[in-house]
Amino acid sequence: MDSESPTYRDFARWAQMTLDEIARDCDVQAFRASGPGGQCVNTTDSAVRMVHGPSGIAVTSRESRSQFRNRQLCLQKLRRLFEAEARPPKVRRATKPSRRAREARLADKHRRAQVKAQRRPVDGE
Repeated sequence: MDSESPTYRDFARWAQMTLDEIARDCDVQAFRASGPGGQCVNTTDSAVRMVHGPSGIAVTSRESRSQFRNRQLCLQKLRRLFEAEARPPKVRRATKPSRRAREARLADKHRRAQVKAQRRPVDGE
């Protein structure tokens, strides 16, 4: 991964790439999937882990028995992640609570204070 983290413009550029172009930038590892599936899972290296070099994002797929299909699923997962990260962040604007909200909060505090006041022992006993 680069010394600086990728921006949403980098993710937008990667989201526009074809799956083959994305695959060229990835380190691929095949391994045995764990979990249900019986003997087939225990004997074949069908699960795939891909690490996209420029972004450092890692995805894993073990849904299919086929290593080729799992590679395709990893690439699709990477593209979906790129598309999600490519959206620029929303501009946040400072807001104030409305008058109604302030009044409701104060009324709730007043009710709570009355409940606590009624728990106190009565004077003179």
